Amino acid sequence: MVRLASADRPAVLCLQEVPAWALGLLDDWSGMPAIGTVAERPSLGPLPSTAELGRVLTELHHGLLRSAFTGQANAILLGSELQVREHRHVILNPFRFRRAQARRLGLGIVERFAWGKERRVCHAVRVQHGHRTLLIGDLHATGFHDKRVPDAELLRAAVFVDGMARPDEPVLLCGDFNLSVDNSLTLADLTTAEWGFNGPTPVGVDHVLVRGLDASPPLRWPGERREYEGRLLSDHAPVERKVA
Repeated sequence: MVRLASADRPAVLCLQEVPAWALGLLDDWSGMPAIGTVAERPSLGPLPSTAELGRVLTELHHGLLRSAFTGQANAILLGSELQVREHRHVILNPFRFRRAQARRLGLGIVERFAWGKERRVCHAVRVQHGHRTLLIGDLHATGFHDKRVPDAELLRAAVFVDGMARPDEPVLLCGDFNLSVDNSLTLADLTTAEWGFNGPTPVGVDHVLVRGLDASPPLRWPGERREYEGRLLSDHAPVERKVA
């Protein structure tokens, strides 16, 4: 999937739910420098594990086990013309944030524990091209039946990226929001003049929001574009936009 997504040499490629063991291989697979941040570390239930052991266990059945043992990470892959100037990250669901938001949202004890099951992060990279800089945020929000939960995480990610951005600096906010345009108040707010982002994907939960640049409408890959030997390489259709 990484080879396919990077085949046309995009300037920026944002990935989520990357197995922790694969972080060191992204450069070779894509031919692009990769900046990764581990969200959930490899584990065997409550016990810490290693990335390699997680890989071996997951090989038994990828579709069933997915990231149960491997842990997962976000990664931003960059074209050679972009030079990294800064890299930061924020945890989207730390304990104190969950506690405060759970009280505000009236979540029950089972929902509170479920929210903390997997750590989620947003990381941001400032890159330079010539005399200009660009800030790229990449996040994977919690998948939850109550969409107010990923909505709160999306707002936290947006505040983090907006606070890191310099005045008038172009910003990309990308990733698996686990939210669609019809169930997210935050996504609607981000596209107002106050925030200044544009271009949420009309269908689906994966988005590439743009601020400060001209951008084409989001394009979701059709199934045949990500098909390999009769199977889809990802359960998420990649989303792409051209910016200038």
